[in-house]
Amino acid sequence: MTRKVIAFEIVLTVAMLAAVIALYSRLPEEFVTHWDSSLQPNGYSPKWFYFVLGPGVMAALTAFTIFGPWLSPKKFEIESFQSTFDLMMLMLFCATTYFAAVMLWAGWGHPGDGGRAIQGGVCVLFAALGNVMGKVRRNFYLGIKTPWALASERVWNGTHRLAAKTFVVAGLLGLLFTVLDVRVWTMYALMVGALAPAIYSLVLYKRLESRGELQS
Repeated sequence: MTRKVIAFEIVLTVAMLAAVIALYSRLPEEFVTHWDSSLQPNGYSPKWFYFVLGPGVMAALTAFTIFGPWLSPKKFEIESFQSTFDLMMLMLFCATTYFAAVMLWAGWGHPGDGGRAIQGGVCVLFAALGNVMGKVRRNFYLGIKTPWALASERVWNGTHRLAAKTFVVAGLLGLLFTVLDVRVWTMYALMVGALAPAIYSLVLYKRLESRGELQS
């Protein structure tokens, strides 16, 4: 991760913290933090939780981007796909910033469909992650971390080549359903996009196992 990107994330985190502090007295005592499959609010948190969901998570992601590679165990090092790791962490950071901003904007008293805005953001994140998923190497942090994928590099690579496709398709379909306001179908699209490569990892592992082609 370049110093410029780290500096960018720190500036955004400080800006989000300043925004929450400045608006804190005007925020409601509770705000929506969960929606059901129809995007109807069904979960609330106290307003101090803005500090956690916004600057708290943003700071944690930045710290993990810096120290995650150092924490990674042998044979699962991040260095083998460092640039991809950095890019994915930046995607997660930007998505977190967007989600926090949407909830802060809604809590500030601006009308709008916050659940729909967040769902659309999740779809964009899925599609973006899919574009780099095929470059992810075995690790304990990012990707489809099933036991079968972690046990075999060949299974891991095959699983993530499939995930690269299913994540992009699921994200784009989900975004289309969100725009068309067919909200429950968005959830189905994302679930299939995430579960398909996980199931495939088991199928591929057992196929290679039966052929005696699993590497030691």
